[in-house]
Order: sequence, then C-alpha cells, then structure tokens
Amino acid sequence: MHKNIILFVFIMFTTLSSFTTAHKFYVSVTQVEYNKEEQTLQIISRIFIDDIQDLLKERYNLSVDLDKNEKTSEIDKYLTTYLNQKLVFKVNGKKVNFVFIGKEYEEDLVICYLEIENITSLETIEITNEVLMDLFEEQQNIIHVKKENQRKSLILEKEKEVGVLKFSK
Repeated sequence: MHKNIILFVFIMFTTLSSFTTAHKFYVSVTQVEYNKEEQTLQIISRIFIDDIQDLLKERYNLSVDLDKNEKTSEIDKYLTTYLNQKLVFKVNGKKVNFVFIGKEYEEDLVICYLEIENITSLETIEITNEVLMDLFEEQQNIIHVKKENQRKSLILEKEKEVGVLKFSK
C-alpha cells in the first residue's frame, strides 16, 4: 500500500511538472572522450534549448526558436563564438583549441559536437566551463572525462568554474 502511494505521488508530480515550460534547474552535461588511435578529444555537450535561446537573445539580441528548420550557419557561428569564450581546455598543462563540428536537437536539448586534435597523450586535463553561468546564478556544468577504461567527473559552478583531472598512464 505504501509503495502504491509513493508511486501515485511520483506519477502526479511527473505529470504536473510536464505542463510547465520552464525547468527549475540549470545544468549542462559535457562528455569528453580521449581517442588514442585518432589522437583526439571528442566532446559532446548537452544544453537545454530554452537556456540557449535565452542566451542568444540576451547576449546577441537574437530571437530564435531553435529547431531543425532554423538558420543553421548563423546559429552555429554564435554558438562557436560563445563556446570559445566559455569553454576552455588545457591538456597536460597546455591550452588547446577545439573545433565546432556541429549540433543536433534531441527533445529539449541542443547537442554540440566539438573536437580537439593532436592529443598524443592525456595525463591531465583542466577544464573551465562557464557555459550559461553569466545568465543563470544556479547553473551547474557536469563534466565526464573518459580515457580508455578510466572515467572521472567534475561538477563546475559559479565561483568554481575550473576543475582538473589527472589520469594514470
């Protein structure tokens, strides 16, 4: 009986919260994977579409509804500029630049694909991720880094937007 009540409350909460358009938490998730064979860092960053839309409006005075039919090259230009300002990587103590490969949409997320080339080894990675922190005080950016069978994670937030991970050889 107790389990049924908990299940009912959970279903009601989920149903009611699905009618709200604004979410109550601000988070992005970025996955970084070291590809030893290609000597690259392959990066996938997932950000809520409505947050990116708010950012584009606030920062660039650009009002758009992000979907598959929008002007891709213009949005890509703004996303690349913004991500280059807010997402910084240092590999083995040396700053490296990423290339914006593209993006796609999945439900309420924009998924950005980035790549860093010429990474011969990954011993340490320092990541600065200030994405959306200039817009939302509560923003948290979760980072997952994978090197072969090692996985490590960071949670970055305002006033702690930089994290370092060390990997064994």
